[in-house]
Amino acid sequence: MAELSAINTSPLIFLTKGGFTDLLLLVSPSIIVPSAVAAEIDAYGSTDVTAVALNSIDWLVVQETPPVPNVIQNWDLGIGESAVLTWGYVNPKTEVILDDLAARRCAATLGIPSRGTLGIVITAKQRGIIPAARPVLEQLCLCGMYLSNRVINQALALVGE
Repeated sequence: MAELSAINTSPLIFLTKGGFTDLLLLVSPSIIVPSAVAAEIDAYGSTDVTAVALNSIDWLVVQETPPVPNVIQNWDLGIGESAVLTWGYVNPKTEVILDDLAARRCAATLGIPSRGTLGIVITAKQRGIIPAARPVLEQLCLCGMYLSNRVINQALALVGE
């Protein structure tokens, strides 16, 4: 378990819409939501399920982030990804939760531990928190998460499904 985790917009949206927000507690006892990510979520309106979760779950902690360092700016990522990576960069014991491939490559290059929504589901299955990963992944895909069949099948093979 990471000392801290910071999450980007897409994983938080997928997990809240799918009804799996609590799976984030497998990663860290509290999840940092950079203010840039919170602003993206708040733009959906106060009745949006993710906005409601963000405003009602006490372990989702909105934090300001420092200015994005040049080493991250050079990747030309979105505002949310850059904020999450900045948090991980200036807080070395942080794992970042990102689904964007370029952002995950940036994290790897900078030595910032990362995982995506898929990794959270696989961890939940490995720890016996969920009985099967496939139905969870299917629900997340219905909520807008895209994974190729190849990636899904490779991940499911890792957990014996």
